Amino acid sequence: MTLWSGRFTSSMDSTLWDLSESYSFDHVLYAHDIAGSRAHVQGLRAAGLLTEDECALLTATLDEVESEFDRGIFVRDPNDEDIHMAIERRATELAGEVGAKIHTARSRNDQVATTLRLFTRDALTEVARRCLALVDALVEVGGRNADAYLPGYTHLQRAQPVLLSHHLQAHAWSVLRDVDRLLDARDRLGVSPLGAGALAGTSLPIQPSLPASILGFAEPFANSMDAVSDRDFVAETLFCVALAGIHLSRMGEELVLWTTSEFNFATLGDAFTTGSSMLPQKKNSDVAELARGKSGRLVGNLTGLLVTLKGLPLSYNRDLQEDKEPLFDSVRQVLLVLSAITGAYQSMTFHAEVAEAAADDQFLVAIDIAESLVEDGMAFRQAHELVGRLVGDAVAKGRSFADVVLDDPATQRFAALFDPGVALARRCSPGASGPAASAVQLQRLADAQRAASNRL
Repeated sequence: MTLWSGRFTSSMDSTLWDLSESYSFDHVLYAHDIAGSRAHVQGLRAAGLLTEDECALLTATLDEVESEFDRGIFVRDPNDEDIHMAIERRATELAGEVGAKIHTARSRNDQVATTLRLFTRDALTEVARRCLALVDALVEVGGRNADAYLPGYTHLQRAQPVLLSHHLQAHAWSVLRDVDRLLDARDRLGVSPLGAGALAGTSLPIQPSLPASILGFAEPFANSMDAVSDRDFVAETLFCVALAGIHLSRMGEELVLWTTSEFNFATLGDAFTTGSSMLPQKKNSDVAELARGKSGRLVGNLTGLLVTLKGLPLSYNRDLQEDKEPLFDSVRQVLLVLSAITGAYQSMTFHAEVAEAAADDQFLVAIDIAESLVEDGMAFRQAHELVGRLVGDAVAKGRSFADVVLDDPATQRFAALFDPGVALARRCSPGASGPAASAVQLQRLADAQRAASNRL
């Protein structure tokens, strides 16, 4: 029997049932749906629509249903179309006639919207927490290799030397922005739809502010039609997760490069690498490749939902059932990637001697020579052109750049700039990549981490 069987004279066709049922994926919402039902029962009691004894019985019944799910003994009835129907059906079995009152002044429309907001709120918190764990790992790896440096790249060409800690902190700042977005999205979804009914509210004397308060929402809905049709919070969550996935993909790409024989800047621990089914010598950074690959899936989930939402008239439409699978999938995938990439960084051995040799590439001193000429009073464009000619001469003649610089009267006094680590140390402006600027940066990052943690 369906929840609307009174209106119909025949049962649902099996093809429509297969298309329509959602229990197979929305059963993961059971705890959030039961939490919403508990709050709804309290609201019905406050409105005088349930007696104290009925309220107590329904609350105990919902606790028992939740326990059955927790213990893995809940049995789905063949007619349970979704998790919401399953819980109500089981509650009615346990509580008898009183169970039939649980849906008073409620529609599945406001029930589903409330349940999904509760799930999404918890998911956003957990993703943010895992992001902060990744930031901790990035800072820890940088601290473990405090003096190590490597080339910084633009256009994937060596550009200037940077501390490893500076490089990893660049990723940390992007992840902290993800945390800000995730928690901002969590704040915005803090509106309870419960009490909106199917779309227009109810004639019964309920007060939506009570269940909203019980469930920890900042406020009840202002407009009943908006309350049941709004899925902005799902789209925003998918965007936040997709952008976090993009950042994780960039980290993955970098780890793939660093761990190649050609770069050889780093090695990941055996627990975070795989071998080859054919080639005995292989040690593959699959964790980084999967982090890179999953980003497409996260973007696809976001795009799919946006296309679903774009043509929907007010208020509720069954198309909105398509909000759940992309949300569940994106949350699950990003949590997997965050945990795995965090472990990969923690397992990483950084080959400082290799990276530093690359960072001490003589051509990376070109900007230091130009800036030294500026300090002597030369205009920057003139200095840039002068040093550029020296670079071109070294490349054309196959000579050492240092030798070319030392042979030129205008630049021969800059020989010391070619000493290992000197170019790195000269990066001293606020926020720069050298050691002198690193302490302030690390403190700013720590302050930002603390502020983000306090919002969880």
